[in-house]
Amino acid sequence: MKTIIFSILTMLSFLSFSQEKIQGMVMEANPENKHIPLPGASVYWLDTQIGAMTDKDGLFALPYTPDYQKLVISYVGFKSDTLAITTPKDIHHWLQPAEGQLDEVVLEKEREALQKTYFQTQNIVTVNSAELLKAACCNLSESFETNPSIDVNFSDALTGTRQIRMLGLTSPYLMITQENIPMVRGASQAYGLTFTPGTWVESIQITKGAGSVVNGFESIAGQINAELQKPFSDYPLFVNAYANRNGRYELNTHLNKKLNDKWSTGLYLHGNTRTQKVDNNEDGFLDVPLAQQINILNRWQYQDVEKGWVSFLNFRYMNDEKQVGQEAFDPEDDKFTTNAWGSEIKTQRVDASAKLGYVFPETPYNSFGFQMSYSDHRQDSYFGFNRYDIDHRSVYSNLIFNSILGDTRHKYKTGLNFTHDGYVELVNASNFKRTENNIGAFFEYSFDNLDNFSLTAGLRIDHHNLLETFVTPRLHLRYVPWEKGVLRTSIGRGKRSANIFAENQQLFGSARQIDLQQNGGPVYGFNPEIAWNYGISFLQGFTLLEREGDITVDFYRTDFTDQVVVDWEDPRAISFYNLEGDSYANSLQIELNYSLTKRLELRSAYKYYDVKTEYQNAGKLQKPLQARHRVFGNLSYETIGKDNGARWKFDATYNWLGAQRLPDTSTNPVQFQLGTFSPSYSMLNAQVTKVFSKKFEVYVGGENLTNFKQENPVLGNEDPFGPNFDTSIVFAPILGDMYYAGLRFKL
Repeated sequence: MKTIIFSILTMLSFLSFSQEKIQGMVMEANPENKHIPLPGASVYWLDTQIGAMTDKDGLFALPYTPDYQKLVISYVGFKSDTLAITTPKDIHHWLQPAEGQLDEVVLEKEREALQKTYFQTQNIVTVNSAELLKAACCNLSESFETNPSIDVNFSDALTGTRQIRMLGLTSPYLMITQENIPMVRGASQAYGLTFTPGTWVESIQITKGAGSVVNGFESIAGQINAELQKPFSDYPLFVNAYANRNGRYELNTHLNKKLNDKWSTGLYLHGNTRTQKVDNNEDGFLDVPLAQQINILNRWQYQDVEKGWVSFLNFRYMNDEKQVGQEAFDPEDDKFTTNAWGSEIKTQRVDASAKLGYVFPETPYNSFGFQMSYSDHRQDSYFGFNRYDIDHRSVYSNLIFNSILGDTRHKYKTGLNFTHDGYVELVNASNFKRTENNIGAFFEYSFDNLDNFSLTAGLRIDHHNLLETFVTPRLHLRYVPWEKGVLRTSIGRGKRSANIFAENQQLFGSARQIDLQQNGGPVYGFNPEIAWNYGISFLQGFTLLEREGDITVDFYRTDFTDQVVVDWEDPRAISFYNLEGDSYANSLQIELNYSLTKRLELRSAYKYYDVKTEYQNAGKLQKPLQARHRVFGNLSYETIGKDNGARWKFDATYNWLGAQRLPDTSTNPVQFQLGTFSPSYSMLNAQVTKVFSKKFEVYVGGENLTNFKQENPVLGNEDPFGPNFDTSIVFAPILGDMYYAGLRFKL
């Protein structure tokens, strides 16, 4: 693999350097001769369609032949210039402000809520805040309801926690970051997505397939990165209040202040509570947990554009408490007794992070960035008589340098990162303790011929105290065969330590015995998980009846060369062992987006999953609780806003899930046996928003309006301390239809 990547890079570098080109920088002319780049300026050869836009640093590059004589440079609010060019050379050009123009020109264009790009090498979908507002989006785990790239399922019949999947694989195989700093990993795998309130999120970038080597070696199926609101650009005051019919209440408040030209700070406050007991299916168990959370984030932002510095400091404290189990359970009287079955999950988390970036003023294609974070995550919990406590302390740092090789068509990133993870776990009477230290170096090369081809190839080498020394290669290619058509391919390797208890906490809500079939590996006695991901994607934009649309076909395959198999096929036990045989995930997605009318948007998708694993006693089987076929549809409509911004927004999302294979329960008594497959079912969510002005809006909505419910989510509910008790086999919603309302205020 390393030989192939090196050969491709060598060939492309030779070909590209042999081409004649013109490159340079476009800046704003000013009396102080300050370095003020003009991003987005148009640079093109006169009487041709060959051109480019300057990047954020004002840089551009164009191919050159003697047939090209005059170069046009233009920018809104500035005088256009035409330069006579006779030989390929570097250009450093200042544009003069146009006479009679206002001192400041503000251009506003509403971005698409969900953006696909034709120009990025990797297969990335960007979800902005407008898309997040199409649903209640109380936390990050609920931010993907209107997105076909991510599947959302409930993990168990107790906690109401949503589990996300991409390319047929669960979230532990995704790298989930917050502003490109690892966030949901280790101890936070089960509930970590619920610890980021939805209103804090500015945008989400979803990368399918092998991610960038810059962010680490753990990503297998892809990466989800959440960008938070910035104090410099967020509203000085933002308030969001939410309530639903099941007794869940939330309040989010953002307080931002610009201290001076360079410093801004923001205080982000979140609180939620649910004290109402809900048991609509009358099985004696709460359908949703009693819960309360307080979450406080303080952000500091510094930026000095003239000198090239930008930085962020974050400090956060979070306390989350859940009570689940039987409706009659009272922790003060019933904890660790057979009076009633219950559970409490208490989590405290403290984290801090810093980001520092510097762009060299004279050579803006050179820059460096430094990231560092610390977190202390403590969870104390019990499930009936099962006890699970975990303390995870983590330190992460990453130093990145960006530059070019010859010209801006050839860019590279290189750097070092260090990760420390300390785990202390109590699983019933057993203690598990380990420390993981890793130091890694990476190099990522990017090539773009500014026309129809680009490439990103990365290689990193890591030394891990438990996983030893290993290499991670990743390669992404992009080719444009014709107008509005983009073909992308990728290949990459990922490696990770499986946190078997933190990632499978639903096992504690059952009578299953834990069976660890250890083989002497470095983590819990198991070998690390290793997989290769291969992908191909084609995006085609089109215009039909003067309306824009696009169609995307994605196919990805993940092959595990080693895996910690989680075996639920014995209803009396959950077994963990290293893979012997095949384990793979095939994912096919066909997506169609089309603007039906000027303000009516359709988003639709069909997804097929073939996810199979070799089990010791059952052979190769489809992964349980994974629908092979899924259909997604979303319709959104928005009326025209008046002068004060008043308008209506309507949004509806439909999901159909095909049959899911259920874990084997054939050895249970007849009354506790389930079928081989679940029934297929449909779900419909909808929301209506009334925008009264740019400052105030209210919304009402409903989830699971089709009112489909799993009939028996808690096996053995009448005897929760007996051998047949199991809350882990959940394939559908437990709650029926649910309605909510809320308001947003901005100042």
